Amino acid sequence: MSLNSIVCIKSVVLSAPDGVGRRTPQNSDLNPFDRPALEAALRIKASLGGSVTALTMGPAVSIEALAEAQAMGVDGAVLINDPSLAGSDTLVTSRVLAAAIGRLTPYGFVFFGTRSADSDTGQVGPQTAALLGVPFVSGVKQMQPASDDWDITRRMDEWEEVWRVRLPAAVSIHPMAFSPRPIPLAGIAQAHDHMKVQSWSLADLGLPADRVGLAGSPTRVANLKKVKRQRTCRMLDGEPREQVEALVAYLGTKGLMGS
Repeated sequence: MSLNSIVCIKSVVLSAPDGVGRRTPQNSDLNPFDRPALEAALRIKASLGGSVTALTMGPAVSIEALAEAQAMGVDGAVLINDPSLAGSDTLVTSRVLAAAIGRLTPYGFVFFGTRSADSDTGQVGPQTAALLGVPFVSGVKQMQPASDDWDITRRMDEWEEVWRVRLPAAVSIHPMAFSPRPIPLAGIAQAHDHMKVQSWSLADLGLPADRVGLAGSPTRVANLKKVKRQRTCRMLDGEPREQVEALVAYLGTKGLMGS
């Protein structure tokens, strides 16, 4: 039983500039929470066969994230790039991804990272699944085929749940569940030399301009700013036992530790 999977990835901003963030080659990278999702999809491919396609929406610089995905071992890559998409919020992003996934059928799973390192909303996965009309399970740490269905174990806080899901389905992967394989720099360079990326525009997806970008977004990022943290360091003298006693006493005075 082979299985075709789609992994939705994102090129994230590494540091927040003043004003509205812009992604550049020097200030962007593959979302670290997407790497476990890629690993989960690739392990299923290794076990059952099939294919893995990496899908991303963003400016041309997003091809760098697709190159890393290809170096990890995906079979195909799709970049959705169109000037009309600038300013899209999570709802529009989900709408665009759902339209693109519709062109990549048939598929068994759509994988997402649990969240993105820059906007940190965790909304795109469940919203895309809702638009596709497929079941969605978050915080996934284990996936096992069970006859025609799949048993999916999810971890939330200190609880584990097992869900039986019929495909097609969408999941977001717990960041600690699948350790992504290491990629040597030569592997990424080789991926760049042999990139196989399909580039789709808004016209390819059949979406009108008033449904995407700022025009179609009910929310928008008005501003980004760096947060300044005031931190102080206090050195504790004496032997380790004395240092522990001093630390406990200090935390007690701050109301952070009680007797």
